[in-house]
Amino acid sequence: MIIIGLVQGFTEPIPVSSSGHVMIASEILGLGEQGFTFAILTNTASLVAIVFIYRKDILRLATNSIHYLKTKNARYKSDFFFVLFIIIGSIPAGVLGLLLKDYIADNVSMIVIALMLFATGTALWLIRNIKGNKSESDITIKDALIVGLGQAVALTPGISRSGATIISAIAVGMKQDTALRFSFMLYIPVSLGGVILGFSDFLNEPNKTDLAIPYLAAFIAALVMSYFAMKWFMGIMKKGKLVYFSYYCFILGILLLIFF
Repeated sequence: MIIIGLVQGFTEPIPVSSSGHVMIASEILGLGEQGFTFAILTNTASLVAIVFIYRKDILRLATNSIHYLKTKNARYKSDFFFVLFIIIGSIPAGVLGLLLKDYIADNVSMIVIALMLFATGTALWLIRNIKGNKSESDITIKDALIVGLGQAVALTPGISRSGATIISAIAVGMKQDTALRFSFMLYIPVSLGGVILGFSDFLNEPNKTDLAIPYLAAFIAALVMSYFAMKWFMGIMKKGKLVYFSYYCFILGILLLIFF
């Protein structure tokens, strides 16, 4: 389980599909399906890492939004609307996740993952030269919904959540640093919602005692790896080298079609 935790942690922030990689790793290692409880646990670890990295931004956005609601001071307006657009952008994935969760989970194969990796790689290739100019204060409701729909599409294993949202954000004209920040701010409420909804499943896990140590090890592995992977990915984004992940998706997709 530590290996799966490492795979989840490393692939969650980067645009290559963490759910797809967890399925691939589980298949290679002969571990079978990890189950919803394990997925919630490792996703929670990644969520904690992302929140820690963006803790100053989160605190600023929350504080300034409250100030704006109290004072309507124009200097807080941009942060308030950024939070509002995060909420709006989270709606599509939240709704579709509730409606299609069981269908998606039961209708995934290695071929589907390979095809979705090709789709991710193609989208990354198409936006490789786009240089946006929208900052946080320039985002519109339309932009938020488009990026939110991108996140909803990423419910399919093989479609990267970070990839789909960053691609959508860049496509609507956001600067790369703005696209990165908006993407991972969108990740927080959707992931948190998944944790809350899955908490009862975790409490009802019949083998919690026996799995406590393996689960804890996987959680720590995912937490640490998510932190360092996110820091590494932020450096890649600053250099404008997203296209490297396009090549990776194509190569992995081909390998899956050949060997699975």
